[in-house]
Amino acid sequence: MTDRLSPKAIMDKLISFPTVSRDSNLPLVDWVESYLNSHGIEAHRHYDESGEKAALFAHVGPWIEGAVILSGHTDVVPVDGQSWDSDPFTVTERDGKYFGRGTCDMKGFDAIAIWALVEAQHRGVTRPLQLALSYDEEIGCTGAPPMIRAMQPVLPKGSAVIVGEPSMMKAVTGHKGGYGYATHVQGFEVHSSLIHTGVSAIMFAAPLIEWANRSNEANQDKAPDEIAAMFEPSWTTLHVGVIEGGTAQNITAKDCRFSMDMRVVPSESADDWGDAYKARVREIETQMQAIHPETRIDVTQTFNVPGLKPEKDGEAEAIVRQITGDNESHVVSYGTEAGQFQEAGYSAVVCGPGSIAQAHQPNEYISVAQFQAGVDFADQLVARLQEG
Repeated sequence: MTDRLSPKAIMDKLISFPTVSRDSNLPLVDWVESYLNSHGIEAHRHYDESGEKAALFAHVGPWIEGAVILSGHTDVVPVDGQSWDSDPFTVTERDGKYFGRGTCDMKGFDAIAIWALVEAQHRGVTRPLQLALSYDEEIGCTGAPPMIRAMQPVLPKGSAVIVGEPSMMKAVTGHKGGYGYATHVQGFEVHSSLIHTGVSAIMFAAPLIEWANRSNEANQDKAPDEIAAMFEPSWTTLHVGVIEGGTAQNITAKDCRFSMDMRVVPSESADDWGDAYKARVREIETQMQAIHPETRIDVTQTFNVPGLKPEKDGEAEAIVRQITGDNESHVVSYGTEAGQFQEAGYSAVVCGPGSIAQAHQPNEYISVAQFQAGVDFADQLVARLQEG
């Protein structure tokens, strides 16, 4: 039987796979599956449509429902254009920190979760433990929903999910939802001296962006409800981060493309916000088509990450608080896969080692102390599962 690797040795191996979201994660999945198999753990895969990426999940303990699930993602953001002091795909220890792409976000936690699963297999547990590793989290959490759907007919359904995004080992019980819409305004080109006969895609995109500005102002001005008040900022925000279009200074723009992203507080409906945006799009499109009927605006949803709502007497939260002793309230404004698990009927919480401030940065790192805190947490979790 293969030796039981330490959490650090597992992290070293995971970091060595450059699983940037644009590339395949299969070499990493192959290694994890082989390592689990060597310890008598059957792992299951769910491939994406391309067959170049896969989620992996596994179960240890009695074949019953009610497992605790440790969940993380296998992809990382690119290192292109970043200045690193060491090889980003080799873990380097210095100054009490482990440097490497994904050490913080979130292969450090993945390594701890894999270690915990193997420990649970060897120690024996009376309550099961499951591992769930997704793909494409960094490009909109698109890999988790199909993974969650694939898990349910294969494994006994778990009840409490701990998503190990970096939270300094604090219990994060709520986060905003993230929703993205790719917008393509298609105008009609004429010489700009005859602007009244043409349709500038850029100029008709402007009112849509201004709608976002006005919505932000209105949201900021209204009194937040109890859930929204937990967040910073305490309102739903709309943002355009990318825009392109136009051909020349003296031609009305034929095309304009931009992203409309929304960070919706959990107490508000993301569908309502999406419908409001699409209604404004149709108003602007009608104005465009009154000038030239062949113009149009296409809107495509690019990502949909539901918010995580604080749960009353949440099981996942209770497990984390019992182990960490953290009794304070923590919410974040970024999205995670925890909201997707919650939407699928699981109790969910975010708790993992490291600080989100280090995620995606050049010289990304997790402190040795935080990594060890994650290991200690997993060790105590396995001990609790031995007790039932």
